Amino acid sequence: MTEPNYAGNIIVILANLPDFLRIPVLKKRMMEFFTLSEIEKKEIINNALEAGPTIPFPNFSKLFKTWLEILTTFTEEQRSELFSGYINEISDLPQKLIVFNLDGILEIFLTLDNEKKDILAFSIKKIINELETERKRKIMLVIPDNAKKHLKF
Repeated sequence: MTEPNYAGNIIVILANLPDFLRIPVLKKRMMEFFTLSEIEKKEIINNALEAGPTIPFPNFSKLFKTWLEILTTFTEEQRSELFSGYINEISDLPQKLIVFNLDGILEIFLTLDNEKKDILAFSIKKIINELETERKRKIMLVIPDNAKKHLKF
């Protein structure tokens, strides 16, 4: 990268915060996402995808679980907008997802209660099913079979 990864730095800091600080700070940052321009949103998503694999997994798992739990409190429209941004970036460059500990990410997802898992799975499945054929094919190639099963693909 030629520019500083400010979003990535924020992600690393958030991952190291205790729960009582991480939750409100992350929720505020996530809500700010919806006020950004499309270019800024894309930059945030790319920075997050770049920073994620660099965070030690125990810290990443706390942050990712918090992120998922906060997402379940958002409207379907907000969830779709956020997930769509990530899914579109990954369908453009699937290797961005491959560098993550996908088994670990699935395990984090599976620790959520059933209602939260269903909310998130519905949103993800809807977005992927609405992708054009080639984008959908690329996404489905990088999603592990076990994750597909839990997302009900």
